[in-house]
Amino acid sequence: SHLNILFLSSEVAPFAKTGGLGDVAAALPKALHERGHDVRVFMPLYARIEQSKYRFRSIDSLRGLRVVVGARAFEVSIFAAQLPGSTMEVFFVHCPQLYRRPGIYTHDADEHLRFLVLNYAALEAAQRMRFAPDILHCNDWQTALAPLILKVRFSWDGAIFGRTRSVLTIHNLNYQGTFPASVLNDTGLGQAAHLLHQDQLREGKINSLLHGILYANAITTVSPTYAREIRTAEYGVGLEGFLKAREGAVFGILNGVDYSVWSPEADARIPFRYDVNHLELKEKNKQALLSRALLPALPGVPLIGIVSRLSGQKGFDLLPDALALALREGKIQLIVQGSGERRFERLFHGLRARFAHQVRFQTKFDDTLAHQIQAASDFFLMPSRYEPCGLTQLYALKYGTVPIVRKTGGLSDTVQLWDPRAGTGTGIVFNDYNAQAVHWAIEAAFNIYRD
Repeated sequence: SHLNILFLSSEVAPFAKTGGLGDVAAALPKALHERGHDVRVFMPLYARIEQSKYRFRSIDSLRGLRVVVGARAFEVSIFAAQLPGSTMEVFFVHCPQLYRRPGIYTHDADEHLRFLVLNYAALEAAQRMRFAPDILHCNDWQTALAPLILKVRFSWDGAIFGRTRSVLTIHNLNYQGTFPASVLNDTGLGQAAHLLHQDQLREGKINSLLHGILYANAITTVSPTYAREIRTAEYGVGLEGFLKAREGAVFGILNGVDYSVWSPEADARIPFRYDVNHLELKEKNKQALLSRALLPALPGVPLIGIVSRLSGQKGFDLLPDALALALREGKIQLIVQGSGERRFERLFHGLRARFAHQVRFQTKFDDTLAHQIQAASDFFLMPSRYEPCGLTQLYALKYGTVPIVRKTGGLSDTVQLWDPRAGTGTGIVFNDYNAQAVHWAIEAAFNIYRD
């Protein structure tokens, strides 16, 4: 039976993305749409979306939508554009006073409002379109208040929302959207303050993600291992008790990948397309990237690739010694694309300066380069401290690029340790979160490469 799905996300690739959420928010609705479900995806129309690249149309029936949030009213209009590679449209909430800013996310005082308006606008647009969702699918803290907003502010409209059930997907539990309790009026939930978490209100804060966990009908996260981990104190970031209390409604569903975008056979962004039977063409991609990066081709030396946000979560604090040692011994070359915390940008700039013939580092995100690093590298390094699912290691597996990962979250579910005696396994997996473990993993990679 075909479902009506109202899907809310703060980012959808390729329009706007900072990480895995953007990829999944494109791939999952596209796959559901291809199965015949009616999926309406809503996201903000950020200033950084290159509108000239896509054909945007304004939706007349949704012109001049007045979104009233607490005491404030916002004039909103809705645009639509086709998702590249699909016949599905994505709907954009146009509200320049909130979204005409350089970044997707900000530290501005009205950050909570920017996403509250997305939630309200999507629900009101559904009413105006007479679109009755079976499922309201929310993603991360930015849309986690939607199940409670639906209950408090929209449940009167039984014709549209009478049978709606909500799903909250947690892509990363560490980002919770916690704001001072003074934003209560802005949420439009003032008359339902008794439904908010009372202890937190008394402490003077409102945690958006927590209210999604309390009120969504089902909670999913992006891998089975992460679903277990987030119910423990080590990974639960203060929400483990609430997730444990709702244990029966928490499901770990491993993220998938859109292989029409990520596969070496079909990838238009790499110089040489290849498959499992033509690995000599993978080698040609390596030579091409080395020459693009002005690095010498060193026979017998593996290339390690990294494409990542440079944050503490990703485990980069484990790398300085192990990488410097391997580079000093001439055992590896390294190409890194990523930006984020200064200390990690300094680390890779420093390695680049010390090992000019072995290391390249680019902070600017370039989708083409991300594809070329996957196709060219011999190994792909992901030493994460925690990892809800991780997509780049899945891309690496598809491109025949051996992942080097720590055994946590989705990395644990997707990469099995290579066992040379049995001839089984798909990558190099280390357990402990320390520099010695990374050193062991890089040594193991070097030894496998020589085989």
